[in-house]
Amino acid sequence: MNFANTVFMAALAATTLSVPALAQEAHFQLPEQCTTSAGMGDMDHSSMGHGNMHGNQDDDMGSAMMDMMGMDMDLEAMPEHVQENMAKMMITMPAMHEGMMNEDADVAFACGMIAHHQGAIDMAQVVLDHGDDPQMRALAEEIIDAQVAEIEQMTNWLIENAN
Repeated sequence: MNFANTVFMAALAATTLSVPALAQEAHFQLPEQCTTSAGMGDMDHSSMGHGNMHGNQDDDMGSAMMDMMGMDMDLEAMPEHVQENMAKMMITMPAMHEGMMNEDADVAFACGMIAHHQGAIDMAQVVLDHGDDPQMRALAEEIIDAQVAEIEQMTNWLIENAN
């Protein structure tokens, strides 16, 4: 497994195990400090297999992700909550990768975590939209509140500290 796939799978596992901040629209945007700072923010991500993933959610996108992960599944046959989680992950995973590519370790951490937290918020929102268990719904609400606050903290830090 090459390095990019290893990083992708680790990020996928972390996102899956954690659970919109700002209710995510069809296109998640990292703060501008994450994409214009020194590092690889200006790099063409298509060479890393992320060419058209930012916010483009065609029906083939979920299949492409499954293929990348070595999973042979028909996403359209999956329950609606699985389809929604995968569609949202197609937005935040490339953003997390992009954010972590910054040359400044502190900026890279904040940028990667903002996208990671957005993924957790998205997963929690799917539970609120589809889940029935009162404990899981309460936990999802707590996660959203905590992650929104942390995204705000990191975004403010970036505004004050990132060049």
